[in-house]
Amino acid sequence: MSTRALSFGAIAQAYERFRPGYPEELFDLVAAYAGRPLRTALEIGAGTGKATRLFAGHGVAVTATDPDAAMLAELRRTAPAHVTAVRAAFEELRPDGGPRDLVYAAAALHWTRPRGRWPRVAALLEPGGVFASFGGPVQLADPAVEEAVRAARAPFLASDEVPSPDGTAPDRPMQWPGTELRRSPLFGDVRQAVVGRRLTMSAREYVGYLSTVSAYLQLPEPVRRQAYDAVAGVLPGTVEVTADLVVHLARRRPG
Repeated sequence: MSTRALSFGAIAQAYERFRPGYPEELFDLVAAYAGRPLRTALEIGAGTGKATRLFAGHGVAVTATDPDAAMLAELRRTAPAHVTAVRAAFEELRPDGGPRDLVYAAAALHWTRPRGRWPRVAALLEPGGVFASFGGPVQLADPAVEEAVRAARAPFLASDEVPSPDGTAPDRPMQWPGTELRRSPLFGDVRQAVVGRRLTMSAREYVGYLSTVSAYLQLPEPVRRQAYDAVAGVLPGTVEVTADLVVHLARRRPG
């Protein structure tokens, strides 16, 4: 796992405070795809438990895994009693607790190593079980504000986005990880859907969100502070953002 992937623990409290949660529509989408009750789940890269609480709130017994102790400490503060928190990277996981109905990753799968990814996921799932991956950038809705922020950020960062892990162009109809899932013999019925979200944030909340973005966390602390101040200087008092979730679903093939 990369250093960038392990940079979130230092800002665990900010992550919990400023990252958007996940809507009920997401659970409904996954549950409808499953077509049967979801009783057990394993979460890859659970972070502070934003998605954990959504699925656990519907009675799913979630094993929430993350390699960072600080992130899991935040998760444990708010997770229901039937959530089991395990400190482990995805690559360290073993199917010791038995296969699950669901394995999912919330804005975390791109941090896992490509080698052996899908056999490892399949080993954690029962035959016919569901894999779900979902996430997406938080983007300023007003093009003029977006351009002002891009210009303010430019001396410090050319971009704050995470590129597609397999190089899939943004205009392709099927995005990663659906592209990989379609090529894997272990999974079928691969689908892609979008759950639309539009949110309003104060300027302070938006800069708080940026403080949880890995590209900024790679900057030296003084430079990082300058970048936040530059962005804050061009923001109106409140901003609207689009935070659509691109959802990928697949089913483990029997055998």
